[in-house]
Order: sequence, then structure tokens, then C-alpha cells
Amino acid sequence: MLVNNSDVIAALITPPGRGGVGIIRLSGDNLNDFFDGLLGFIPKPRHAHFQPFLGADGEHIDEGIVLYFPSPDSYTGEHILELQGHGGPVVMDILLRRAIELGARQARPGEFSERAFLNGKMDLTQLEAVADLIDAGSEQAARGAIKTLQGQFSRRVSQLLEHLIELRVYVEAAIDFPEEEVDFLNDGKIEQGLLNLSGELKTLLASVAQGALLREGISVVIAGKPNAGKSSLLNALAGHDIAIVTDVPGTTRDVLREHINIDGMPLHVIDTAGLRATEDTIERKGIERAQTEIQRADQILFLIDASEDYSISVDSLSLQADVDFSQVNNLTFVLNKTDRPGYQTRHTGKDQHPVIEISAKTGAGLAELKQHLKNCAGYVSAGEGLFSARRRHISALQQTEISIARALEQLITVGAGELIAEDLKQAQRALGAITGDYTSDDLLGEIFSSFCIGK
Repeated sequence: MLVNNSDVIAALITPPGRGGVGIIRLSGDNLNDFFDGLLGFIPKPRHAHFQPFLGADGEHIDEGIVLYFPSPDSYTGEHILELQGHGGPVVMDILLRRAIELGARQARPGEFSERAFLNGKMDLTQLEAVADLIDAGSEQAARGAIKTLQGQFSRRVSQLLEHLIELRVYVEAAIDFPEEEVDFLNDGKIEQGLLNLSGELKTLLASVAQGALLREGISVVIAGKPNAGKSSLLNALAGHDIAIVTDVPGTTRDVLREHINIDGMPLHVIDTAGLRATEDTIERKGIERAQTEIQRADQILFLIDASEDYSISVDSLSLQADVDFSQVNNLTFVLNKTDRPGYQTRHTGKDQHPVIEISAKTGAGLAELKQHLKNCAGYVSAGEGLFSARRRHISALQQTEISIARALEQLITVGAGELIAEDLKQAQRALGAITGDYTSDDLLGEIFSSFCIGK
């Protein structure tokens, strides 16, 4: 997916629509035609000029601030020109069309960042952190993205790579130069090095898992019979009224989604239609959607009206939901309406799945439920070493861990030097994919296409 960086790309890098300021960015190897056609002079590098922006006939399109960043000291590593004008959509469109008339082309999604990567200005983890910072849904997520953008994650990966390469060089040198008589299979250096790498990988994986959780969160489905209080719980978790709450069974006919935050951990909470047998076509469709969401969920909160006769059992739950819960581990029974007079708990504390007692009406038990959800996700409060990460980073680290474990097994049980060398090579390739040292063009295309046009 390598691009020809000799052409000039242009795009609106501020959000589309009406605003006080709009910015057009151009990047390429030669901007002389744009200096002449848009400005009438060559701007001084890294200085702000207040200047009219010129049309083809010399008339003023707009006026604003001009900034010029010469190569290589720019975001993309190429020459960059930014025109900061008034943020009306019409004037921005005219200014962008003028840049295209002068020879620029519209930038593709993520193309500025792609050029920064190809020109060695950032690695892949830093570029992904740019998008994560923009999309951050909490203060903790934003802080983690900043740390990754500053290169903290990359440095940890680079340190692992250095140690891995040292071991690989030692093994392959001993294989290629047997006359040196280096007994690497028995001298303990490789075994200790692999054990150290394994420990470092486990530590890094724990941090990465937290970073991915901060970025992506978990999906939580609220399920149960009609009038169990599902919509009331959604409103209580969100802190405001989202769903309609009535005493009429079957009020919720469709799936309701809300994104909330618990101490920095994103939750995608899904309220579903009450599970029951019904002849109502619309309600039945809602129940089918509820069953689909239950199967997809990271966590399922099955609400039971604690003021009625109830059974905390997977068998009764499976009958209600028409879903087989016998193999489900991500299930929590939530006994709601415990504020009703005369309520007495009936769960033993030895149930197959966790049981939490709450009152969505009064808020009793909600703190315990929130802590339970954090525990289920494996979330801990953001620490100093936390940085933003993605699922592909977890996958790459896990693959590295597998290769290291396999190399250790080969060393201890078989003593096959060539196989150890191959495992170390695979581990290096998996680690290198994180920062982009070993990355396919298809993966690059997938990553950069998820960026907005102006990045």
C-alpha cells in the first residue's frame, strides 16, 4: 500500500460543518505552485502570517493565518502548508477546490498519518494512539493514548525486541560457526534469556489488556422477564432517564444502547425486550433481538423481580430466554426491587453464578454491581504504566509468548538448535508487527482507513 509521496494531498482537517475556524492542510514534496497561487509569496517557516487566500483571478477567497512547516520537520516529514480561515463550510469548500485546481488531490482517510509512518516520523503504535486520543471516552483513556503517542509502548516493545535479537544472534551464530564450539544448548544463557523474556511479556500483556479495555470497554446486556426492572437499571447506571419505565409489561420492544463510564472503564450497556411467550409480532421481534444480543455479550445481567417467586437457576433462565446458558460463564443474576417491604434474600452464596441484590429505584447495591462489572472485565484503576493499546497488540504479544514458550520447550526437551532459531525468528516477527517493522500492506490499509480524512 505504499504511496507516491511526490504528489501533494489536501484536506479539511477540522470537523466538517460550521465553526469559528476551519483549517486546510496540504502536504507534499513541492509546494511552490501553492505558495504562488494561494498566497503570492513564500511564507517563512514556522511563522504565523495573517494573509488573504487568493482565487484564480487574484480575488480574495478568505483571509486568515498561514503556517508553513518545511521537510523533514513536520507531521508527515514532507513540506506542510496550513491555511487557517473562517470555518464556514462554503468558504472551506472553495479553498479546498482552489488547492485541487493548483494540482493537489483530496487526501484519503488517514493519508497524512500514513505518510508520517512511511517517512519514519512515527511507528504504528504512535499513529494508532493519535486516533485513540481523538476517540478517547474518558480521562484515563486520553492519558493512556498520550503515553503511547509519546512512545512509551514502543519503547517497551523495542526493549523486548533488543533482548530477543540478542538471543537469536547468539543461537544462529553458534549454529553457523560450529568451530567456535559454543555450547549454547547447555550453557544456561539461552534458557535464562527465554525465561526473562517470558516474564517481561507477561507484565507487558497485563498493561496492554488494560489499555485495550480502556479503549474498547465491554458490552453488558440487561436481560430478564418483563417488568423485572431492566429499563430502570439502565437509567440508574446511566445516571439519567434513557428508557421509558412503566408498569405495563412489554414496554421495551427494541434494543436500547447507552455508553457509560465506570471509573474510566467504558461500558456498552444494552437494554433488551422482556423475555416471555407472546403473540405480539413486534414484541416477538424485539425478543429475538434480545436473544441475539445475549449471545454476543461480554457480560449478561439477568434481572429477577425479587418481590415475586423466583428461581436462581440456569435451567429456569434457559427456558425464559430460549438460550442455552448451561455453558455460559459471563452470567450474573441480579435480584432487583429489594426495597419492597418484606423482602428476604433467598440465595445461598454458593450459587453457580454470582448473585447481586439491588434496588434500581433507590440505588441500593449499585456500587457493588459496578465493582462486580469491573472485576469481571479485569479492570483496575489506571496506573502510571498504563497506555492505550488495541486487540492486534494483544494478539501479537500472545503470539510472541507462544513462540518463546515453544523455543524454551525445544531447548529443554529436544535440544534442537535450528528449531529454537526458527521460534525466535517467529517471535521477532510477531513483536515487529506491533510497531510496523513486519507489517503487511493489507494491515496498513485496514489501520489507516479507520482514520478520519484530515489525519
